[in-house]
Amino acid sequence: MTAVTNSAGEIERLLASAAAGDENAFASIVAAHHEDMRRVCVVVVGSEDIADEAVEAAWSKAWQKLGSVRDPARLRAWLVSIAVNEGRQLVRSRSRRAAVEITVDELGDVSTEDSTTSTIGAIDLRNALSRLNPDDRALLAMRYVAGFDATELGYAMGLSPSGTRARLSRLLSRLEKELGDA
Repeated sequence: MTAVTNSAGEIERLLASAAAGDENAFASIVAAHHEDMRRVCVVVVGSEDIADEAVEAAWSKAWQKLGSVRDPARLRAWLVSIAVNEGRQLVRSRSRRAAVEITVDELGDVSTEDSTTSTIGAIDLRNALSRLNPDDRALLAMRYVAGFDATELGYAMGLSPSGTRARLSRLLSRLEKELGDA
């Protein structure tokens, strides 16, 4: 997060200014949160193009509803939630299942000794993630891509922090089992 939003008071002032129509304040909020929203959406929807479209739609909704944010400290979770919901709606409107194409470049730079094992492991993980429902992918992305804690996850997903931890634990166990069987 940028220095613009490093304290609760600054977030509150920035949010109030943006909600009152200050485009510069809104631009500061966009600069601080856009990339987090995009990274999470890429994981949830499996496509950079759809993620970009979802985040753009999310910013439009966020601009209209900034005045409804009750807790400025949860602005980041609120924004990511909007983007994730927009991404899920786009995927649903296009098809029931999104195909994920994996290119060798996406798998990262691996040493020649571990190249085959790493490539297969990355493909297995991508395949396992693509079989999850969008809510589960969203939960994983918000936790491991955006770095949300249980309280932020709970707020974003509409669950209690303990319920979120339990759901995440079950989900990780399921992925471990699936990847162990692969």
